[in-house]
Amino acid sequence: MSFGSGNDDRFHPAIPKLVDALEKRHIGRREFIRTATLLGMSASMATLIAACGEEKKQEAASSGETQTAAVAPGTPKKGGVLRIGARVPALDNPATFSWVYDSNCVRQANDYLTRTRGDGVTVPILLEKWEPSEDLKTWTLRLRKDIKWSNGDALNAEHVVWNIKRWLDPNVGSSVLGLFQGFILKEVETGEKDEQGNPKKTTELWDANAIEKVDDYTIKLNGQVSTLAIPENLFHYPALILHPKDEGKWGVGAIGTGAFEPVEVEVGKKCVLKARKGYWGEGPYLDEVQFIDLGDDPATKLSALSSKQVDGLYDADIKVYPSIQKLEHVELHKIDTAQTAVARMHCNEKPFDDPRVRKAMRLAIDTAAVAKIAYGDLGTAAQHHHVSPVHPEFVDMPMPRDLEAAKKLLADAGYPDGIDVELHAKKDPDWEPTACQAMVEQWKEANIRVKLTVLPSAQFWDVWTKVPFGFTVWTHRPLGIMVLGLAYRTGVPWNESNFANPKFDELLTKAEGLVDIGKRKEVITEIEHLMQEEGPIVQPLWRQSYQPFDKQLKGYEAHPTEYYFCEGMWWDK
Repeated sequence: MSFGSGNDDRFHPAIPKLVDALEKRHIGRREFIRTATLLGMSASMATLIAACGEEKKQEAASSGETQTAAVAPGTPKKGGVLRIGARVPALDNPATFSWVYDSNCVRQANDYLTRTRGDGVTVPILLEKWEPSEDLKTWTLRLRKDIKWSNGDALNAEHVVWNIKRWLDPNVGSSVLGLFQGFILKEVETGEKDEQGNPKKTTELWDANAIEKVDDYTIKLNGQVSTLAIPENLFHYPALILHPKDEGKWGVGAIGTGAFEPVEVEVGKKCVLKARKGYWGEGPYLDEVQFIDLGDDPATKLSALSSKQVDGLYDADIKVYPSIQKLEHVELHKIDTAQTAVARMHCNEKPFDDPRVRKAMRLAIDTAAVAKIAYGDLGTAAQHHHVSPVHPEFVDMPMPRDLEAAKKLLADAGYPDGIDVELHAKKDPDWEPTACQAMVEQWKEANIRVKLTVLPSAQFWDVWTKVPFGFTVWTHRPLGIMVLGLAYRTGVPWNESNFANPKFDELLTKAEGLVDIGKRKEVITEIEHLMQEEGPIVQPLWRQSYQPFDKQLKGYEAHPTEYYFCEGMWWDK
């Protein structure tokens, strides 16, 4: 297959190898499109090449790919209000968002540079395109030239550089830092010491020219190592592009590039956004979007949906799934995801400072049984390494329950009579304490005596990083290397387990720079093994997402991270 003869069709040198791998069936159609677009090819061109390489229908049938809901045909109608039941937390500092639902409010008013669609393919949004260097160390980001902020200013490179530098400022505390630490950030000592006398460390740009403004519409990211997932990292949900005039804050009157603008924000109650004039993209078709806070009680959410007080629910609880299935006016959008929860241990506190204890905690668990108890038919067993079957680099590595091996590890670690520990979890949603209680019963059989403390959500989030043993949820990311970088790389903001393993960091940085999926899987195999042997988590399950919305709402596409793109939605009433 030949391609790329014109000036506008210059492809990354790795593309021909991808085409060859596709034709030899070493990779599937989806993985070809995902990787080719990361390397700078347009999604339409990648799809065309993939279609020429193999039969689309045959590939979809044989690969087991998740099918997202298709956009409904027809001409979009203007008007109407969409009401979504979702928590409305403080929204004033998007760079530090920790949850998808807060970003869902703000993403209607402020855009990202890129967007990873529900099918895992990343496309430009505020960017026109991106161009990685052959060695994947330099990424050239080219902005669209037709985008106006809601105050009339033209979007330019200075605005973007300001945002990126703010995300990566350790004083801001953004989790985006964890995705770029190996790429354009380096660790440095602060000159201070902690309570144990160890040098305190922080991060800074590895080079003064790491973030370079080339011209008014072009930015270069000059990295120290090869990295493949830059376009996907730019869609990490705190990476919203804000106008520098707002100084990193968001609320009523905030300047945005999105299809809506915030007109009312009341924490714990609602966030209201109205369609704005002069939006640069297609849409919006809705007059208004409302996010209504219904609290954590699943019965309250069910009642609001069934009585049509809201038109859809964010993160609908598994407890009310059978009842929602019976609502005739509701369509369930289902999609396989990498959404999960982990019982994470502080690796610097006893008894979890010994990797043998951490492994014993894993060996004592029957993940399939816990998944079934906690999440029914929508739950599947995990393998304690936080790389999901939906991730392209996933390597199947079961870790069967072995009580005798768990007891021996505890004895070898100096705990022949077992251990007594306390696990903190939050009350809602109901499946979380249910999963924890199931694990508590299983741990008993290995002489691991766990006191389960279930707290109201507000109290839990006050202490979640402080407790030595806590149960926390993690949402979907399109690549396994993304979640590994966010959660387990040494010293990053979301490393809630205080896991610090130089070998893990080395392997992860290596995996992040590999285009060849086979080679990346080889490294991921080592990472998964390391996580099972020394890692900080017990991971019982993966969650399939079901997203209930009124059948008359059109243009809704299920996204595995449950992101909403309301500019393309409309009512067929």
